[in-house]
Amino acid sequence: MTDRLHAEAAEGVAGDDASRFTPASTLVDSHCHLDQPQFDEDRDAMIDRARSAGVRLMVNPGIDLAASRAAIALAERHEAVYAAVGVHPNDCDGFDAGTVKELRSLAAHPKVVAIGEIGLDYYWETVAPAQQRRALEMQLELAASLGLPVIIHSRESNQDVAAVLRAWVNGQAFRSSPLARRSYAGVLHAFSGDLALAQEAYGWGFILSLGGPVTFKNARSLHELVPQLDMTRLMLETDAPYLTPHPHRGRRNEPAYITLVRDRLTELYGVTPSAVAQASTSLALRFFGLEDAYSVGNPFTQGATTPQHG
Repeated sequence: MTDRLHAEAAEGVAGDDASRFTPASTLVDSHCHLDQPQFDEDRDAMIDRARSAGVRLMVNPGIDLAASRAAIALAERHEAVYAAVGVHPNDCDGFDAGTVKELRSLAAHPKVVAIGEIGLDYYWETVAPAQQRRALEMQLELAASLGLPVIIHSRESNQDVAAVLRAWVNGQAFRSSPLARRSYAGVLHAFSGDLALAQEAYGWGFILSLGGPVTFKNARSLHELVPQLDMTRLMLETDAPYLTPHPHRGRRNEPAYITLVRDRLTELYGVTPSAVAQASTSLALRFFGLEDAYSVGNPFTQGATTPQHG
């Protein structure tokens, strides 16, 4: 069943319009919450707008069990959508072994490609830090046992997130797990750390993702950081319907706006749009384990070359 669903999705992406999609216009939104109620009025039209903008794959992480189920349901209905399952730190108050059992069952679906969105959030203070950490550690253990990469949320908690991840990747359970044999173990979503954290994360087998905030005019420290980050270890995201990029701040975000993120990164790296698109799309396919499904006769790999940047 897994091979059949991936094949059908790949065929849909590489159908009659495949030849007119070049690396410059082929993008992956690695993190968007399409199941959220902000999209109830126009969800199908929103996904169509994304495809028209060149977004050929979208990954919808869960924030709780209900949202994880909704993400899977969307992935079943839309060939371009894949799901991640997990419980967000702000929603983990009742997290226990039973939640892990439910997530393990959901993760068996062939279009689930990661465990997430999981992590620590000290901004809202809706769940005690100890409980957040417990839920994070249990979901990391689950991800390792399943061989699925993790999507990490960190808000005002980078130091503690780093401590948990550092211990995890160096532990025997991870090192002997199927996840340790994959190219990447996880992604620091909406990266908000410094260069030292980025470099340490690379050593853990992690990558980074950036979205709307990189387009904000007042994000000067992020603008200074970006050229120092490895562009080949950077995915694009929108986090839609949140973190809307300039010039649409204050409105609902959606995956079609990822072109604004690509364009700002193009400016910051001093490269072409196709270099950013090609690097981020190729990385996303490897990270989510979709490289083989989209390796032949599709717009992701036609004419692919290794991007160069300074």
